[in-house]
Amino acid sequence: MNYAGIWLHGLRRLFQLSLMVGLLAFLLVPEWPQFTSERYRLDQVVGQRHFDFWVWELDAIGVKLTALLAGGPRYLDEGQREAVVRDYLALVETANRLEASIRQIYTDPDVTDPAAATAELQAELATTRQALVRKGGLAEAIVQEQVSSILVEEGFGFLGQAWPPVWVRMTPLPSLLVVSPRERIERAYALPLEHGLSTAVMEELEAAIEAQLEDYAALIVPIGGMATYPAMIMETSNLHWLIKVTAHEWAHHWLTFFPLGWYYVDPDVRIINETVASLVDQELRDLVLLRYYPDDYIPPPPPATEPPPPPVSAPPSEPPAFDFRAEMAETRVRVDELLAAGEIETAEAYMAERRLFFLENGYRIRKLNQAYFAFYGAYAAQPGGAAGLDDPIGPRLRDIRDHSPSLRVFMDRVAPIDSFQKLVEVWEETTNEEG
Repeated sequence: MNYAGIWLHGLRRLFQLSLMVGLLAFLLVPEWPQFTSERYRLDQVVGQRHFDFWVWELDAIGVKLTALLAGGPRYLDEGQREAVVRDYLALVETANRLEASIRQIYTDPDVTDPAAATAELQAELATTRQALVRKGGLAEAIVQEQVSSILVEEGFGFLGQAWPPVWVRMTPLPSLLVVSPRERIERAYALPLEHGLSTAVMEELEAAIEAQLEDYAALIVPIGGMATYPAMIMETSNLHWLIKVTAHEWAHHWLTFFPLGWYYVDPDVRIINETVASLVDQELRDLVLLRYYPDDYIPPPPPATEPPPPPVSAPPSEPPAFDFRAEMAETRVRVDELLAAGEIETAEAYMAERRLFFLENGYRIRKLNQAYFAFYGAYAAQPGGAAGLDDPIGPRLRDIRDHSPSLRVFMDRVAPIDSFQKLVEVWEETTNEEG
């Protein structure tokens, strides 16, 4: 029997079958990759600079599980817990100072051998980083428990634990590439990129993207946290900010179980979601500070018992103080007007001019374009928010909170929101309850 012939015949049949299956798949699969699509071209420009979430998640979960099994906070009293957290924050401050000094030396044109000039600083930084790795898990676990205990008291507990569990990981964060259509302000794409991109690389990527996608504006921005799980938050030496962003990312996690989280891709819903998280994080931060770090708590100013005195006019020789929020909101309103009229180039020239204006007043904005507003406009409380000077979202959400007897009631009321119209309905229903 000619086994070789049979084998060759079978191989040919297998090859033919593979071609047929491939052709059938090509004809039947409706979502076959479109190599000329905007997203494909965007990915091609970004290349290997995408942030690898799988690697980060595996590492973060490993660190968190190790800390959980060790159960370190259980054996510490409140004074020892506070000392651990403050010691960790001091280490972060040291690492940040060393990294800034190293960057300064590397950018100094008079330094001919920056590697040798920074050798001592690099060694000290490596030692500090090792200490951060050793102490970071315990410090994070302590802050998690402190925020969790307040959440349980506020009605977010399940079987005595906060739900969802507060889980954060302090880490160097990725940058975020934001892409907006030039004709309007809208976050069309948002891609996390690897940590530590230089300004030169950012400028190169943005220019390449705008060359590939001529009708889009691009900007790479830093971020303070991401609602991964564990939540990815930036290393910081600021206790207020650490507690605030921990609470902020937990609010995002809680909202993922409700329409306000499900419809996050909708621009209006995203603004509502982010603003809710910002209201929650401020309230929880103050409660945690008051309970566990009373020396750092800053009480709100007492309510005025008498009408404030009339403002004193500044002498004519003194210019009024620069109001960044008002100036940026004014910029956003004008940009929206120009884009609505189809005057794209005029709007872009205006933004370039305004960037120089902000620079002259001490605000180092690297690039001001449609993508800038598409990112920073996601927070109604931020300057230059989506509504400019006439914000329809922030005041309504604050009204709902003011008319809610607790933080849990507030969250339950806003959780079903899936559109701006639904926000208006909830606001009207809530504010009319006491009317």
